[in-house]
Formats: sequence, structure tokens, C-alpha cells
Amino acid sequence: MTPPATNKLLEADEAIRLTLFDGATVMVGGFGLVGKPLTLVSALLRSPVKDLTVVSNNLGEPGKYLGRALLLGKIRRAVGTYFTSNPDVGRAHAEGALEVVLLPQGTFCEAIRAGGAGLGGFYTPTGVGTLLAEGKETREIDGRSYLFEKALTADVALVRAHRADRLGNLVYYKTARNFNPVMATAARKVVAEVDEIVEVGELDPELIATPHLYVDHLVLAKERL
Repeated sequence: MTPPATNKLLEADEAIRLTLFDGATVMVGGFGLVGKPLTLVSALLRSPVKDLTVVSNNLGEPGKYLGRALLLGKIRRAVGTYFTSNPDVGRAHAEGALEVVLLPQGTFCEAIRAGGAGLGGFYTPTGVGTLLAEGKETREIDGRSYLFEKALTADVALVRAHRADRLGNLVYYKTARNFNPVMATAARKVVAEVDEIVEVGELDPELIATPHLYVDHLVLAKERL
């Protein structure tokens, strides 16, 4: 039996108001600006929220989107895989205004996946013997050293998809998919920004990467690359 269609559609500002709060941990999809929920990030910039922990591959570009959020003092902690595309990140960290947690990209992905799966963490050989291992548990397994990495979860995930139905099932577009599906599993609330919303049954089930049970709100994209 097909469940009744629901309407999860909100304006971006309302979705941010309902989900984000001071001190929240927020996952933001995207690799650079590709697959980034730009409309939602712009709404975040207009909101009064601050002291955020942002879990994202990087903090965008100087003065743009998450880079702008940094300059506005909204981000106090960043967890990601590279920040060199935005010199403002290094500057804020050197000045003590921003805490940075740097993870290898595979570790970053797996930590989010583990969080979505309800795991506490995992062991990985990546980073053993480097500065990234400082303060972390090391264990030898079958003669090889591994680091323990804690899982990552969030209060809110802001993700970007291509199409959704009214229930919130999501289909992604090529490489813009990147971190978005796994982030949708690891947050208490999920807001998905999409290009188009169709009726239930119009999406090919084989293409649905994020089931509707993970998605709380939908927002139509108004900003694109």
C-alpha cells in the first residue's frame, strides 16, 4: 500500500529557523560548492544563529557561503578534510577564533557513515604515525597499527539533491551527490534542498539514494552554481 503523500516543503528561512540553534552541530553537504545547498546556506547567513560546529568537506571560498558564515562569526568549530581553498580559515584558526578538526577524506566519510549506522567509531590505518594521530587511541590488529576514530553525528544536516517526491525520497545528480546521502543518515533533523518536487510514484525507485524517512523538510533551490 502506498503511504499518503505529505508536504514537507518550506521556505529556506523557515526551515533554518525550525532546525538550527546557537551551538548546534550542522553537517553541510558538498565538495567545494558542488552539491552544496546554497539556498539553505544563504538562509543560514540571514539567521541569527551562532557558535556553530560545521561538519563539511571544507568551508567554501573566501567570503562565499560557508566562508561568509565564518567571517560573520557564526562558526566556532570546523570539522573537514581540507581548508586551503579558503585562507580565512587558517587566519581564524591562527587567531584562536576557530577550532579546526582535520580528517583524511576517507576517514571523514566513514566517520559520518558510522554515525548514521549507530556505531561509536572504527579503526583505520590512515594517519598512523602522523600529527593526525596525536591524542587518539592506537591498537595493533594482526600486526598492523590502527587509529580509533570516533563517529560523527549532527543536530541538523543540510543536504542538496536533484529531485524529491512529496514524501521526501531523494535522487541526486552525478558527482553533486558526494557527501549528501551519508550526511542525511547521521543527523537528528535533515533539510534537503532540491531542484524539483514531484508526486509520489514518479521517481524511479532504483534511483532513490535517500529514503524519505530520513528527510524532515524540503526546500526548493533558488541559488545554483
